[in-house]
Amino acid sequence: MRANKQRRFYLIAQVILLGSLMPVATETSYLAQMAATPESVNRQVQEAYRAGTTAAMNNDLRTAETQFQKVVHLMPQIEEGHSALGAVLIRLGKYPQAIQELEKALALKPNDTTAQTNLAWAYEQTGAYKKAIALFQKMEAEAKVKPSSDPSHTLSSSVLASYARSLAATGEASAAVEKMKTAVSGSPQDAELRDALGSLYAQQLNWPSAVVEFHKAIQLRPQDATAHLHLGAALLAQQQATSAIAELQTACSLAPKNALAATQLGKAYEANNEDDKAIEAFQGAIKLDPSATDAKYQLALALQRSGKNAEAIPLLHQVVQAEPKNTEAAAGLGLALLVTGDAKDAIPYLERRLKQRPSDTTAYENLAAAYLQMNEVDEAIQVLRSGLTKDPQSFQLHYNLGLALKLKDDNAEAIPELQAAAKLNPSAHEPHYTLGILYMQDGRYDDAAGELSQAMKLHPDNADGWATLGSLYKKMNKLPEAADALREAIRRMPDQPDAHLMLASVLAEQGDAAAAAVERKKGADLERTAMNRQRATVATNSGNALLQKGQAAGAIERYQEAISVDPGYAEAHRGLAKALDREGKTAEAAAERHKADELEKSKP
Repeated sequence: MRANKQRRFYLIAQVILLGSLMPVATETSYLAQMAATPESVNRQVQEAYRAGTTAAMNNDLRTAETQFQKVVHLMPQIEEGHSALGAVLIRLGKYPQAIQELEKALALKPNDTTAQTNLAWAYEQTGAYKKAIALFQKMEAEAKVKPSSDPSHTLSSSVLASYARSLAATGEASAAVEKMKTAVSGSPQDAELRDALGSLYAQQLNWPSAVVEFHKAIQLRPQDATAHLHLGAALLAQQQATSAIAELQTACSLAPKNALAATQLGKAYEANNEDDKAIEAFQGAIKLDPSATDAKYQLALALQRSGKNAEAIPLLHQVVQAEPKNTEAAAGLGLALLVTGDAKDAIPYLERRLKQRPSDTTAYENLAAAYLQMNEVDEAIQVLRSGLTKDPQSFQLHYNLGLALKLKDDNAEAIPELQAAAKLNPSAHEPHYTLGILYMQDGRYDDAAGELSQAMKLHPDNADGWATLGSLYKKMNKLPEAADALREAIRRMPDQPDAHLMLASVLAEQGDAAAAAVERKKGADLERTAMNRQRATVATNSGNALLQKGQAAGAIERYQEAISVDPGYAEAHRGLAKALDREGKTAEAAAERHKADELEKSKP
């Protein structure tokens, strides 16, 4: 985190008359230059210097620049002219020109503290940190040899702060913190320095110390949005989401146009499992700054977590375009495309992720899934086997490879992979279930029963699994076990007709004809109900299509047909209500709408 961009400038505050200047550090003294300079030129130089200094004091920087340029043009060997012009150029943000003038000043008078300070600061602002540090070190060494009564015996807090920023930029974090601490000790009531010290602690991931300094900065300047932003980010880094939200809300209130604050607030909501609020915050950040890549990426992630992959895709495209080396964004884009059924477009991004992260197991899984979605099973198998060379202990890779081989009807190769998966993750039910199916196909009924039984112990909610196990036991003539498994399937999915019909068959073989008849009737009724629902669905869809074309009368016939075969189908009643409204039959429409509401309320 950077400190507030407000900076202190080091322009000489007092008016210095040329006649009182000290000799410059050249072989020719100022007096010698004056003697060798026409009186008219001397007068012009003095007038220009006075005018420039006055203008600078009044913040008329353009005029000051013009006047000091006249000074250095008329008398280039006067150090103070270059120094003053450099200071003004800094205030105008013309750093390269300022550096040129200040370097000339120090070539003429190497120990000019003001020129040194301004030049070091200009170096820092332009990213020439090593040059800045060298100059700061020189100034620090010179200050130490001065008498303790001299005000310049130590560097000022503002100079130390610039020194610290330069050290931090070159990776000397510990030294930077020490310099900033010294700066703070010299100006303990300076909120900006407190915030800057907190930011340096944050760069070191020393969050507790950062929080302390940010709190002190806020105490000194409660309306400082930047300090609240920094404190919120530090609290978030310590997983104190609720406290972070409060600080970041304050930052957004104090700086409503700050996109970074809105983005951080979104991250805090995200950490607090409030994705709806996070999405709103990220959307607000993007409105404030349409180029805010981080906000776009975070919004895309929040949308993906909410199952809105289609909405996330355009955002992820923008992030990947802006940051081609962002492997996480590329992977997210590939996954979003894959989930929405666009495996063809997903594959290049998933391949990019794999190329950039060749040891990432998930990258192999996702790329293989994309190939499977395109029915390119051989390519998927190749990817999964490559992944296993990187991570032979991956449960998911072994399991996925087993499934891919199963799709090729290569049970001999699939079974060892599924066995390996089951061994790597004993609590996973999927490998056991799939192994059970493969063993059934191979006629290995005892092995199949063992695997399916284990799968149901691990995942007893699988009604289809119980039905499959019951069917297997029936084939094995283990009728009591078959009946128990089928009853469990019915208990978990009572509306499934097949389980009732198979149980009826088992009971009949056990000689319980009455119980078998009851189950057979239940199965037949459920089959009839399913068929009626299917017919009603077809008729309702036809009615919807006719209604969209404006053919209300025809739609009414289709909806009534649906209701005649399945009176409990709420969608048919609701569609009929819409069609009746079109025909102006509002009372009848209201009655149908009421029926639909009641039917939906009665659903379990």
